[in-house]
Amino acid sequence: MPLRHLFSSCFASLLLLALAACGSSSSTATTSNNPPSETPDQRADALIAQMTQAQKLQMVEGGVANDSSFNYSFPRGGAGYVAGIPSLNIPALYIADGSVGVGNGVGPATALPSSIASAAGWDTTAAYSYGQVIGTELADYGMNVNLGGNTNLIGREPRDGRTFETKGEDPILAGKIAAAHLEGVQAEHVIAQMKHFSFNDQETGRTTANVIIDDRGGRESDLLAFEIGVKDANVQSVMCSYNLTNGTWNCENPYLLTQVLKTGWNFPGFVMSDWEATHSTVAAANAGLDQEQPDQIYLSQLPAAIQGGQVAQSRLDNMAHRVLRAMFAAGLFDYPQTLQPISAAADATIAQQVEENGAVLLKNANAQLPLSPGVTSIAVIGSHADIGVLSGGGSAQVQPVGGPALVDGTPCPPCWAQMIWDPSSPVQAIEAMVPNAKVQFDEGTDAASAASLAASSQAAIVFVNQWTSEGMDLASLNLTDPVNNIDQDALVSAVAAANSHTVVVIESAGAIVMPWLSQVNAVLEAWYPGQRGGPAIADLLFGKTNPSGKLPITFPASVDQLPRPNIPQPPDGTTPFPVNYTEGFNVGYKWFDSQGLTPLFPFGFGLSYTTFTFTNAALVNNLSSATNPNIQVTFTLTNTGTVAGAEVGQVYLGMPAGLGEPPHRLVKWQKVTLQPGASQSVTIEVDENDSSHPLSYWDTTSDSWLVAPGQYTVYLGNSDANVTTVGTFTVGSS
Repeated sequence: MPLRHLFSSCFASLLLLALAACGSSSSTATTSNNPPSETPDQRADALIAQMTQAQKLQMVEGGVANDSSFNYSFPRGGAGYVAGIPSLNIPALYIADGSVGVGNGVGPATALPSSIASAAGWDTTAAYSYGQVIGTELADYGMNVNLGGNTNLIGREPRDGRTFETKGEDPILAGKIAAAHLEGVQAEHVIAQMKHFSFNDQETGRTTANVIIDDRGGRESDLLAFEIGVKDANVQSVMCSYNLTNGTWNCENPYLLTQVLKTGWNFPGFVMSDWEATHSTVAAANAGLDQEQPDQIYLSQLPAAIQGGQVAQSRLDNMAHRVLRAMFAAGLFDYPQTLQPISAAADATIAQQVEENGAVLLKNANAQLPLSPGVTSIAVIGSHADIGVLSGGGSAQVQPVGGPALVDGTPCPPCWAQMIWDPSSPVQAIEAMVPNAKVQFDEGTDAASAASLAASSQAAIVFVNQWTSEGMDLASLNLTDPVNNIDQDALVSAVAAANSHTVVVIESAGAIVMPWLSQVNAVLEAWYPGQRGGPAIADLLFGKTNPSGKLPITFPASVDQLPRPNIPQPPDGTTPFPVNYTEGFNVGYKWFDSQGLTPLFPFGFGLSYTTFTFTNAALVNNLSSATNPNIQVTFTLTNTGTVAGAEVGQVYLGMPAGLGEPPHRLVKWQKVTLQPGASQSVTIEVDENDSSHPLSYWDTTSDSWLVAPGQYTVYLGNSDANVTTVGTFTVGSS
């Protein structure tokens, strides 16, 4: 959503709220002593029976001013506000972004690592903690609606400016991580939301892009990720996106909002429009839109539409019911908020754990890492690593506790965003690791200067960055600096030529290309590492923490390998233009595998400072069970190295020939931590009753998920490109 006031008002928060950065304890809600026996639906119905027409309309119209100027001066800040109704004890809705922490300048908050870093942990328990931090801090600031569940599949367009907010290219992985985030938020009695529904996979022309995709392709890709989140998390709100799907605006698209979401998935909550994404009154209301944001433009005309018989009174009643039902289900009525300081120290610890869990070691030639504590001199180069770590821009931008280390220009007008460095110095953290070593920093603005420092040092660590933001897409996957115009690829090559012990640390939203990869010994993908990024990176570089992240996205060798090497461009700002998803469900690694392409790094890939072996792999077929049809993959995982570490066992499924599916698709995984020399017997169950439909394909004739007859192949490994066959099973007559 647009954020017109991003950092113009970030530091204008109330003094009371600014004190939150110093908080040491927090309890987000007052526990109800008399939990109600009625269901959220019953309680909502009881209120609807007491409401006037004007009060019902109040629940579905965003904002507080009946004009088109979009008044953002809401009582507690944030992105939006819906006034409460005191006579009926209905609380107000205080709405804020929060994909990677509390956004919209509500107040100083914990800058979490990017959502894609959380996905790279392949750990739903850690993802739940990630969501809890967001939910707790929102509640501490008095916000009770979170616009944070960005679940768009960025594998379609890795140059997408909002990649850092998303959860990867695989719909099952993205859906499960998103669901864990949402559950964590809602545990703090905050309404969580999934967005942007749906197929909003590029920022270029996002308000007029007309996505063309077939039904099966959509159901087995973007829509599947949303389905998992809706069902697993019992999420209470879904945001419809700016774009069109197959010729219809998404916020008035009956296929998406009613047929798929409300009818097919039995979604009981409310559909909120993205900011200014509403295009009509009658079409939007009848298609399934329940609340317009940020102001009252189209849905304020509902009384006339109802009077004229174009919209049924029952539709308005249902719209208001869905909003109230969500408020009851999330606990807004029963757990009143107490404004108080956030738990800054405790939440920063979680942020560091998420980063250390999700950073991905991509290369480690000659055992360059971990760095020896006996190293005598280190050159640290680039990306303002002396003062902070990079964050992503747009409405997800967090005002970090302690304030930004650097606000570096406005590189992408008119995307209203700035490059913000969170205040966590990698240089200081590295110095703390090796207090007797000579650690020197070079800004990296001059390749010759950086190379000279590297040549005189025992080891060189080059920090490179790829900044992205809502409102823009990357021009390429090469490393560029939009403010200082630094050729970071050339910088890495110069340093590597000067020092054979060169390590590259990447702070990026997602995939990059690496023309210098063969010249360096080690590469660590740190994503946007958040509030404690400096210590986390130092822990990883020196082996205090063993890297265990796995790529949730494919890193292409070049943009020429993508389904669309060039991003489709709008002809102007008003005319819908086609974005053809001819690849259908073959998103990310499925596209690469189906086309026989070799990426730079495959989906699921990630190295460790130790080694693991998979042995005794076997397949158990329980599909004949009527109540719990499943397959089980059993194996023994052994840490054959010398340090403790974690490995992710990944189960992939090859579908019967003739279905047109990719060679294999991820269906389940498990992350296991082992001490050196230890073994563990692991069982991964793939249950067809799961919301992810792991054994099925979408049948367009019956409009349902079906398990096709034929032979299935089950694979086990630790990346898409490193799997072995466990066994096969047959359904029906092959």
